[in-house]
Amino acid sequence: MKITDIELLTFLKNRVFLDAESAEVYRDQVNNLRKKLEKYLNDNPEFQLVKMLNSGSVAKGTALKTINDMDVAVYVRPDNIPEHEVDMMLDYVRDALIDVYGDTMSADQFSIGTHCVRVSFKGTGLDVEVVPVIPNGKPDDRGDVLNNDNGKWVETSIPLHLKFIQERKNLYPQYAEMVRMTKWWRNQRDFKFKSFLIELLWCHMVDAQLVSESRIETFGKLLRYILSTQLKEIIVFTDYYQSSEVKGDNSPIQVYDPINPKNNVGLTITEADRQTIVKEAQLAFDALAMACSAYTKESAVANWQKILGSGFNP
Repeated sequence: MKITDIELLTFLKNRVFLDAESAEVYRDQVNNLRKKLEKYLNDNPEFQLVKMLNSGSVAKGTALKTINDMDVAVYVRPDNIPEHEVDMMLDYVRDALIDVYGDTMSADQFSIGTHCVRVSFKGTGLDVEVVPVIPNGKPDDRGDVLNNDNGKWVETSIPLHLKFIQERKNLYPQYAEMVRMTKWWRNQRDFKFKSFLIELLWCHMVDAQLVSESRIETFGKLLRYILSTQLKEIIVFTDYYQSSEVKGDNSPIQVYDPINPKNNVGLTITEADRQTIVKEAQLAFDALAMACSAYTKESAVANWQKILGSGFNP
């Protein structure tokens, strides 16, 4: 009486995954923003915005149906903002975007957050979070971006991040499905587990060949990995740097950014957060075991609901 992989996938497609049509609408909205910016730059060459690049879950193909914002990186010439001054940077980007849109949107549709300028579109109800990046002259569009967790500037490269994720998707075609399923589990259980950290854990699972064609089996392997390592294993990816470049720190979780050996993605995860993730993994693992050995369909569904929420009813 187990839930089948097909039944699980049907639920995920219907309730969890952002569908292709909606994703296309959102991408078109962001592309329109980019086109307006490009036209403005051509008409005003002295303008200090350089380029815009899509980033975040929609660009990576890991967005949930419940998405309410998209991330876009906007590159700003460094000589226009002294010493990475955050408030000046965000004010500048907001004023610039208001100029770009002219009279087509009201000023109150552009608001400043802790690390971005939020553009609120009334048509789709989608917010676009425009995140400033200060280019540092290195290749692959490397630049400094504000970490919204701790307020520090860190080096990033959006093209390399997207390439890194795509290479894991090429190795394991169900990568994006497993990331979205894990994020949905986190949301239903309401505990702190950063999306980027989830993505990198699944990259590690792919690299370590701890995946299979069965989504159910593979999700169980992630839970088993969390329980066996307690998330204390240091994870380093060597696509763009040597492992020796990672110096380590005292954080409870150490999973390093694949393009920046100085950026521990788990830096702001506390010991209490780590213990909560492990506890939730144990609860999910037990529920999964019960679901897979259930004698009735009702029992199997009830145990899956402990993982994916009360809406799970294939």
